Amino acid sequence: MLFSAIDIGSNAGRLLFTNVFEHKNRVVFEKSSLVRVPLRLGVDSFELGKITDEKIENLVNTMKAFKHLIEVYKPLTYKAYATAALRESKNKEEIIKQIERETGINLEVIDGLKEAEIVCASHNMDSENKDKRFLYVDVGGGSIELSVIKNNKLAEYCSFNIGTLRILNNSIHAEEWERFIVWLQNLRNKYDEIICVGSGGNINKLSKLYGKKGAMRLPFSTLRKGYRELKRLSLEARIEELGLRPDRADVIVPAAKLFLTIMRNANSKKILIPRIGLSDGIIHNLYYEYKKAKCAVV
Repeated sequence: MLFSAIDIGSNAGRLLFTNVFEHKNRVVFEKSSLVRVPLRLGVDSFELGKITDEKIENLVNTMKAFKHLIEVYKPLTYKAYATAALRESKNKEEIIKQIERETGINLEVIDGLKEAEIVCASHNMDSENKDKRFLYVDVGGGSIELSVIKNNKLAEYCSFNIGTLRILNNSIHAEEWERFIVWLQNLRNKYDEIICVGSGGNINKLSKLYGKKGAMRLPFSTLRKGYRELKRLSLEARIEELGLRPDRADVIVPAAKLFLTIMRNANSKKILIPRIGLSDGIIHNLYYEYKKAKCAVV
């Protein structure tokens, strides 16, 4: 079974195709193809409060290309979601209507809570100390979603208008940063031990750069060492020496800083990196909705 997901974020747009196999009472999700386009919608939205015509054109053309690929791959079903950049854009309604008119894709702008729930859906902790408490950390270009999972259920959640593009553009309000730190410190006071679970392209790349081969976790000390190394390198050196894409080479430094800030204030000594993101969560939800509908028909 093939499913597809579109994730329009503040930094990039993604189209994911995933095969789902049912084998011996197990469900296996295997990524088939991922297309990523560096749209940088957040640059407009967080500075101007709206998306400019140039970026609207890029977005619409990207969605047209995504639709063509969906028509070629023919997944059972797909969904398209947009996050912080469109969420905060004054002209989001016009953009959504234009996309639907020109591509037939219904792009849904979701709030932070739904975004967090979708991301969490793609990683089950049953096999990893299910009695532990986990802090899911999704660092985007325009927002951070923090979700506490206790006994495999969402216990607490908060969203902050803090992200990598906002840091690069110096557009984070001091009051929001203070709210962010206070929330984390309250979390530390409430729980003796909490394990961070990171999602998104930046933490995945940090893991590949500085983690042990095959390991899906990073100790705080290792992440801090990597952050210091990245910070010393120029943007050009990150691209040429480390092989980072230009639109990753700039945001990966503030991303590392944010993950370290979260771990330090929540008193988390390590971060698990299952290499998940919003698009993976969308696929998981699509599969379970498909199975539910199929059972209902039977």
